[in-house]
Amino acid sequence: MELVLEYLEGVQWEELIFSTLRILLILVMAWVIMSVVRGGLARMERKLVESGKKQGDVPSEATKRAETLVRLLRQLVLIVVWVMALLVILNELGVSVAPILASAGVLGLAIGFGAQNLVRDVISGFFFILENQVRVGDVVVVNGTGGLVESINFRTLVLRDLEGKVHIFPNGTIDAVTNLTREWSAYVFDIGVAYKEDTDKVVGILRDVGEEIKADADYGPNIQDIEIFGVDKFDDSAVVIKGRIKTLPIKQWYVGREFLRRVKYAFDAQGVEIPFPHRTLYFGEASPPILARMVNQEAGKAQS
Repeated sequence: MELVLEYLEGVQWEELIFSTLRILLILVMAWVIMSVVRGGLARMERKLVESGKKQGDVPSEATKRAETLVRLLRQLVLIVVWVMALLVILNELGVSVAPILASAGVLGLAIGFGAQNLVRDVISGFFFILENQVRVGDVVVVNGTGGLVESINFRTLVLRDLEGKVHIFPNGTIDAVTNLTREWSAYVFDIGVAYKEDTDKVVGILRDVGEEIKADADYGPNIQDIEIFGVDKFDDSAVVIKGRIKTLPIKQWYVGREFLRRVKYAFDAQGVEIPFPHRTLYFGEASPPILARMVNQEAGKAQS
């Protein structure tokens, strides 16, 4: 008991009380900062969801994208705030934080060198999601490989191509992204007709087919506009007429295939020739063409 009393008499109560109050104040400030950050991030999440819906995102995907971003930012702020609070508290308790900071710096440097590719992928993925460059359900071409976006996260982007193959790209290795279904899509067509055809008549047929498919109950709602640009070039055996069908995102192939099917029937009905390559066999001047030889042989037989 006497030892306890002697120890209590040696305690500087005033300093202890002030240190305790300072520690409590630090904890309260950290809690207040986290509360403010949570409120700000909640407002940010709601705005991201609303922005995604306005851009045509599926509500579930817009919510998932916003939650992913907000969760990462919340964790980042949480770690930074509480680590700083812990260091300040240790300093109040008389513990030197200089060696801790030096050790943390060396450890962070070692982790940075060892996981630099992972850090690069995560940072790239963060901006992919933040800027909404691609979305789940988009058709994109990544580094020359095309496919449907199945998932996007902070480290990888996953595509599935038409053959069902899954392609996984670390975000840090993505150099170029081409989005084929952002806001609206387009089906560009080049239709060749024979040189003997009247191109004005052909353009008129294409316009009529365009009006017909726009009036269709199944295909019309997916079409925004049909443009017939006119004669684009003179090919080896055809006059090429170019046009474009603007559609809702990812509907360009669905509408384009039906448009070409109807164009084929319309050309057949109007007698418009769609040329195809022809090949003539020639055996040199010493040998007449096969048809001429056959005619000569038949003529010789008739005379005899």
